[in-house]
Amino acid sequence: MGKSKTYNKPDQLNWIADFQKLSPIFAPIHHCASFMKDLPDWPTHSDYKNTQQAIAEPIMTRSGKLIQFTQEKDSLSGFSHQYEPRIYLTGEVQTRLRNWHDLFNALIWMAFPRIKAILNQIHYETVLLEIENNIKQRSAIRDAATLFDESGVIVVSSQKKLIQLLITREWKQLFWYHREEVLSAMRFFVFGHGLYEKVLNPYLGMTGKGIVLVVEDNYFNQSLLNQLKSAEQLLESFLLNKKLLSADLTPIPILGYPGWCQQNMKAEFYENAQYFRPYPPHR
Repeated sequence: MGKSKTYNKPDQLNWIADFQKLSPIFAPIHHCASFMKDLPDWPTHSDYKNTQQAIAEPIMTRSGKLIQFTQEKDSLSGFSHQYEPRIYLTGEVQTRLRNWHDLFNALIWMAFPRIKAILNQIHYETVLLEIENNIKQRSAIRDAATLFDESGVIVVSSQKKLIQLLITREWKQLFWYHREEVLSAMRFFVFGHGLYEKVLNPYLGMTGKGIVLVVEDNYFNQSLLNQLKSAEQLLESFLLNKKLLSADLTPIPILGYPGWCQQNMKAEFYENAQYFRPYPPHR
């Protein structure tokens, strides 16, 4: 996955055309972001459209609407004008310009369109259900969908031993003593657009919420793009066949993945129990 480099911390207000070079964590969106690498300033809505057209497949909602990244509109009341229902019903993703959070959201729509579409459908259906049944409290499913949308990490591995170490949060065993095996047989693909925004200025404590997928050994012989497509298909099947709950999401201290920060080149890094938290004894 490459080694992390040292860069000056980016100004959140400044455009960085080659931001994907800041960290190997950006690898899953590198292909989509590469269409913006020559832009002299922040992308416009036209640039989003051009980038979208440069990608082979059209991006659709599960209601069959073509995704369009549009400017913010006046806030109107009513179910159909809420952010997620608007996407589901019209395909319009309101996207603020000069804004990293919304930029990464758009890039994730391009990199993982089927997963974003399923999460959008979950929001649409649960919000509609809450309104129809006069439920004032957000559902657990909607909370989990939001959590994964903002901070999700897709974890793939062909070795049950590595998956078990991750699930039981034996971080030093996983990332240090089985370091080579992790590099060869386990991948973390960051999905959450909120988590990508944090990667611009990484800090100790950055934690994602992972869904773990089991793959065959030959999975890792594919190109990165094909690995991403295969992972998306597996995750799509998982989400369509299961009600996503927060309990399904495994904490992922992403700076622990070998090479994702300079500090993790030393074993002592993994002894920080405030970041690499052990499995709760009561669970």
